[in-house]
Amino acid sequence: MFNFSRKFYLIFGLIILSAFTCQNRQDTDFFLDKQAKELAQQILILDSHIDVPYRLVEEYEDISTRTEKGHFDYTRAISGGLNVAFFAIYVPPSLQVKGGAKASADHQIEMVLDIIEKKPEKFKQLFSPQDLTDKIYPKMVSIALGIENGAALEGNLENLSYFHNKGIRYITLTHAKNNQICDSSYDPERKWNGLSPFGVEVVQEMNRLGIMIDISHVSDETFYQVLERSQAPVIASHSAVRHFTPGFERNLDDEMIKMMAQKRGVIQVPFGSYFIHPELNRVAEEVQKSIDTYLVEHHLAEDDSLAQTFINEIQSRNQVDQGNIDLLINQIDYIVNLVGIDFVGLGSDFDGISKVPRGLEDVSAYPNIIKELLKKGYSQSDIQKICGENFLRVWREVELHSQTDRTGLANN
Repeated sequence: MFNFSRKFYLIFGLIILSAFTCQNRQDTDFFLDKQAKELAQQILILDSHIDVPYRLVEEYEDISTRTEKGHFDYTRAISGGLNVAFFAIYVPPSLQVKGGAKASADHQIEMVLDIIEKKPEKFKQLFSPQDLTDKIYPKMVSIALGIENGAALEGNLENLSYFHNKGIRYITLTHAKNNQICDSSYDPERKWNGLSPFGVEVVQEMNRLGIMIDISHVSDETFYQVLERSQAPVIASHSAVRHFTPGFERNLDDEMIKMMAQKRGVIQVPFGSYFIHPELNRVAEEVQKSIDTYLVEHHLAEDDSLAQTFINEIQSRNQVDQGNIDLLINQIDYIVNLVGIDFVGLGSDFDGISKVPRGLEDVSAYPNIIKELLKKGYSQSDIQKICGENFLRVWREVELHSQTDRTGLANN
């Protein structure tokens, strides 16, 4: 009887303790969730790479209200606390060959400016970080512009001033193919072994004008040549950590991250599972190699019906779960542990990606990131840096270098 009683009370005590612990965890989770949502509305949140313009080119929706498709619209952005959205003006590599790269960029820029003009109570164009120094506009999304793929310059240096006047504040030097400026991480051919002669001039002129240089998508050789030549800090508007995806040149290795920090740049981590999920990235790379081999062996174009059948079959056989928000937090942790808190930010690549981890479904999800960072013990100051201040610091330094450079030239 005594042993039975002891066992009973022990089990009963464990049940009570378990219930108490569970309730405590729920209370803590509720508190963190509330704190994260409040913080998201108080601090500045900047996302450096959102592919809204090209998404609207392919299928237009009114982003000033809740949309059925895509990752971005005004309603969800306000819900998530997004203050500054860098819209990427994406120029497809195919236009480098058939022409129309600059025209494509112009069309998208005008489309965005038209959206801003028609909804001034919801959107405003952002030209400089100085516009945000004193005031974060409530219920307003500030839209800044970047060009993804320097092919839009069409080999003409004067187009840098042209686009700067249109409001372009960064340029991703290339995309999936080598262009007139440099080599791409995705292109097996190394046409320039880094920067072209024109690319060297582009780097210098972007420094002079105060346009941020974006090294996402470039080859390793290009990366090092840009950082050696640029007199101002550079950005990676949407690049992840190669440590988690060995051999994937699109992401940055440890030495690159260290060099970015030494040069006072910033790495804006993307949300797409393909970039931050080790297993999904590995499988996707293997599938793509199989597709490429099949197309070559059968002399088929990718849009051929036989090719599409093969692609659909091999992709359906190689499905990998998209993962959860921890994948993104792991990326941030890694960069912070490697080089410190001042060199990492958020560059979702929303509307340019297909699979996203759970908890990062769209632009309403920034509070989820803040919550996970709070769980990890990041301070409010740390979170403010990650959510926007680090990027704004680089932007300010690029502008300051430009002003100093141009003042020096004028005095000479």
